Amino acid sequence: VQLQASGGGLVQAGGSLRLSCAASGRTFSNNAVGWFRQAPGMEREFVAGISWNGGSTFYRDSVKGRFTISRDNAKATVYLQMSSLKPEDTANYYCAAGINSYGTRSPSTYRYWGQGTQVTVSS
Repeated sequence: VQLQASGGGLVQAGGSLRLSCAASGRTFSNNAVGWFRQAPGMEREFVAGISWNGGSTFYRDSVKGRFTISRDNAKATVYLQMSSLKPEDTANYYCAAGINSYGTRSPSTYRYWGQGTQVTVSS
């Protein structure tokens, strides 16, 4: 499975962005997907996760009610809709996938990774 993240950019606080994670590979639809982020000098942290069929999702507390993860397996794409963005959301955002990864927040449990897409929120 190969992943390609896109959709990052510069936005003012309170604004919105939608990130996309496009996948290639026949087994993508069998994989749970997670979004992670990493700010300079900080550890990579879990943001949101979605099960293989999109039936279950979970989020880190600080983004609940503001971010929504979804997927379209027909398009082999996972989305992260981000609203009410805050300066502390500024980071490089990564998507990752793994067959047994749903429900986990540790980056080490995700097998496949895309390159990051930068999100910058100005105050």
